[in-house]
Amino acid sequence: MLHAKIIDLAKERIRPEDAEEFISSSKFGASIVFYGTVRENNENKKVTGITYDAHNEMVVKSFKEIYNEVDEKLKIKSKAVFIEHVKGYVGLGEVSIIIAIACPHRAEAYTLSRYIIEEIKKRSPIWKKEHYQNEESEWLKGNPIQAN
Repeated sequence: MLHAKIIDLAKERIRPEDAEEFISSSKFGASIVFYGTVRENNENKKVTGITYDAHNEMVVKSFKEIYNEVDEKLKIKSKAVFIEHVKGYVGLGEVSIIIAIACPHRAEAYTLSRYIIEEIKKRSPIWKKEHYQNEESEWLKGNPIQAN
């Protein structure tokens, strides 16, 4: 079971209750919700916010590919996964990504949550522009998209 979406902040917001409702089930014994938030420092620069841009269709496709790999790579067949990443400006402490996981056991849930965020960072076409206290900003160098 997968929910994968890019949230355009000009139109809507991430709603944690949607993630919790999606993964809620009596067949799972472990649930984890991961929030990625904007932190105030990066490479000794005072960050005031981040603007995210994304190729919506390719990002959702990458989320689905990552989800579909889990059976083979991690041997986790029973799972619920909710992924939403924002597009637009995000201020300090605000949520840029939410990943909610439900699995039968906690070890699977922790493994799956970590795997998904690491693969998204490596493979999904999401770009971020950091804004700094001195009113400067810059697009950050990301990871190249790698073919499997």
